[in-house]
Order: sequence, then structure tokens, then C-alpha cells
Amino acid sequence: MKTKFLYRGGIGEIVEKKSRFIAETAPVRSEEEASAFLEKIRKKYWDAGHHCSAFVIGEKNPLTRCSDDGEPSGTAGRPILDVLLGAGVSNACVVVTRYFGGTLLGTGGLVRAYGQAAKEGLAASQVLEKQLGVELRCVSDYSSIGKIQYIAGSMGLTETASEYTDVAALCYMLPAELEAEFRARLTEATAGRVQPEELRRVDFAICQGELLVL
Repeated sequence: MKTKFLYRGGIGEIVEKKSRFIAETAPVRSEEEASAFLEKIRKKYWDAGHHCSAFVIGEKNPLTRCSDDGEPSGTAGRPILDVLLGAGVSNACVVVTRYFGGTLLGTGGLVRAYGQAAKEGLAASQVLEKQLGVELRCVSDYSSIGKIQYIAGSMGLTETASEYTDVAALCYMLPAELEAEFRARLTEATAGRVQPEELRRVDFAICQGELLVL
């Protein structure tokens, strides 16, 4: 099963009736990290009127918090949190800083502005998909290398290592859900000569074509 998480933070901004809403995001793994990020933003925009925030930590039964920071109840923190929950992103904190432009927006206007700012901040961030993977090592004589590589390529698997001595050893990271299919196809293609060895089971993600072990 794939889950989304914030890998790299970003900054987004909107202007609504001359009020500036600046959204900054950051990956966080604890409430303490979220609090530290909020404090960092408060210092960065020390002259702003409001620093409204929300965070989601964890995947199953996630820890969530939100703050209106002086704005009317439910008009700032909750809309920000709803953006995170709606996007299905975990381990993320969003702080939206507001510089008042002189015109009252009303409760509906605030809800829309804070929600839109949060969306802009998230859009400027890097969100990755994490999934459980298994790394397998395939040892074969040279006559079967092409078959292994063809099957791995057709399944979109990521090669993690290779070694060529008197035999070839190719290692692949693949989603755990594809393991049975990969093994079955190798068995059929090589008449059972290639039986992959499991090296490890880990969470992983792909970032710009590169493998990240989490």
C-alpha cells in the first residue's frame, strides 16, 4: 500500500484584498518538530499579525493539530488541516502567515484564503509516495541475464546493485506486492534455475528516478 509524505518543504503565497497569505511547509516527524518549525516562521515573519498552522504526523490514526492563532475560530487552522487531510499527506506541517491588508475578509473569505494559501504551499513542496519493498538478489549464469533484465524492466523494477564474476548477481528493489509475480516469472523463464534471495524488507520511495530507502 502506498502512502504520501512530505519529503521537501516549499513556499506558496496568495493576495486577497491586499492581505498577504504566505504558506510555508516542512516535513516533521513529531509534535516537537512541528512546534520548532512554527517558532522559526514566527521569527522569520516577526511583524505579521497571524501565524496559523496545522500538521499531520503518522499514517494510521495520525496525530493532527491546528491553530487559528487569533483568527476567528475555525477560519484558519481547520482549512489548512483539511488541505493536508484531503491530499492524504502525512508527516507535514503547514504555517500560513497573514499580513493584514486593511480590508476584513469575513469568515468565508478567511476560510477560502487560508485553504488556498495552504494548497499553494503544498503545490510548491515535494510529496513522495512511500511503500513497503523487498530487495532481491538474483544469481545466474550468463545465459539467463537477459531474461532477468527483461522481466525486471517490464515490471519497472529498480536495480540496486550488480556484480559480474563467474556468475552474475543482480539486485532489485520492488514493491512487496509484486514479489510473487516476479518470482513466478523468473521461475518460468529460467526453468527454476534462478531463485532470488531476499536481502531486506524496507519502506522506500522514488524521487526523480532515484531510490530512497526510508
